[in-house]
Amino acid sequence: VEYMIRTITVGILIFVCFLLQSSVFSRLDLGGITPNLLIVLTASFGFMRGEKEGLFIGFICGLLMDIFFAEYMGLYALIYMYIGFFNGKFKKIFYPDDIKLPITLIIFSDLVYGLVCYISFLLRGKFHFMYYFLHVILPEIVYTIIITIALYPLILIINKKLDNYEKGRAKKFV
Repeated sequence: VEYMIRTITVGILIFVCFLLQSSVFSRLDLGGITPNLLIVLTASFGFMRGEKEGLFIGFICGLLMDIFFAEYMGLYALIYMYIGFFNGKFKKIFYPDDIKLPITLIIFSDLVYGLVCYISFLLRGKFHFMYYFLHVILPEIVYTIIITIALYPLILIINKKLDNYEKGRAKKFV
């Protein structure tokens, strides 16, 4: 039951973040740049829950991006999976009260995402790295971090409630 409640809750979070990112924030873009809420979600669950959950959530988020926005199926799923897995490596040093690690990891995750997307564009003949970095990657990181300051505490609260629920249910069986 606990696993099902967590799965449904995380599924709803993924759906809501995808919907916000692809509809609401696409209307609130700043110079064509929107925040990457799915990176925030993937990275957050990675360092809060570990490698496996980060990888799984990253795969689902990336698959949604592939289905709706990609020319090639699987690229976003792969990028988000690696981001979730990598962030899961930091679970051991994650402290819920300290926002420095989450902000740093989300910045790094969005940077990696932007660079991998650039490399995939490079294969199509678009070579102006500094232009892409200054006008796409960097503004997206800044916009994503601004949104992270509001979104991350909500994700943290939801994760804590799920953890407390699971611990409460586990005590009943001991």
